[in-house]
Amino acid sequence: MTAPTPRPGPPTALVTGASGGIGEEIARHLASRGANLILVARREEQLRALADELGARHGVHALPLALDLTRPGAGAWLEGELASRGLTVDLLVNNAGFGGYGEFHTQDPGEIARMVQVNVVALTDLSRRFLPGMVERRRGRVLNVASTAAFQPGPLMAVYYATKAYVLSLSEALNEEVRGTGVSVTALCPGPVETGFQDTAKLGQSRLLQGPARATMLSAGEVARQGVEAMLSGQAVVVPGRLNRLQTLAPRLLPRGVMTRIIGGVQARRK
Repeated sequence: MTAPTPRPGPPTALVTGASGGIGEEIARHLASRGANLILVARREEQLRALADELGARHGVHALPLALDLTRPGAGAWLEGELASRGLTVDLLVNNAGFGGYGEFHTQDPGEIARMVQVNVVALTDLSRRFLPGMVERRRGRVLNVASTAAFQPGPLMAVYYATKAYVLSLSEALNEEVRGTGVSVTALCPGPVETGFQDTAKLGQSRLLQGPARATMLSAGEVARQGVEAMLSGQAVVVPGRLNRLQTLAPRLLPRGVMTRIIGGVQARRK
């Protein structure tokens, strides 16, 4: 009699930027589904508190790892640390990222470099490190947090918009490459969300989040829920919110120069 094939245990999810905002809510949703967690962010105290809470509430293993993804070699250190603990990543959530507001030629060069490092380089590096194992095992999911900013240029947040366009393009291409392997790559493209992102990006100076725009903002929890469901179902791109989905169509309907000028006007400083 042939022995039954053992069922795999609960998946292990690596979530970057997990100490707050969308990343924290994604971790909560995954824990509620029984996934074990590897929580990565710079703020160790918040990570430990979240790991303790989710472990106690859902009975999952939650490992907090304080790590600055702007640090050279951060991805290699993380891969080595997980290997030394015998941990395999089944679900990779590249959520860490930040933006900056202002004219490109006046922005701090160091801030621009850090933004590209986290939003682009670290995301690409972690995907390359953990995606091969998923393909080899023929199961796994990657969720890359992009933005509705990915669909058009963004004057006054030029580098941020450009990094998110990269994330969307990379995610769609990788998802096609791994088609049929049991693995998928999903791009989550939220619009403005009620998190600490706006303060970090200094968006209080912008018209973007004033009036009707603020009223249509989704909660981080709702965005995370839709992102997790799309990732687990293998969906390539998800844009939470009907208005946000409509806005992503505008660049296809308007000349690119016109669209760029509109975005510049929307993001102009308040008077």
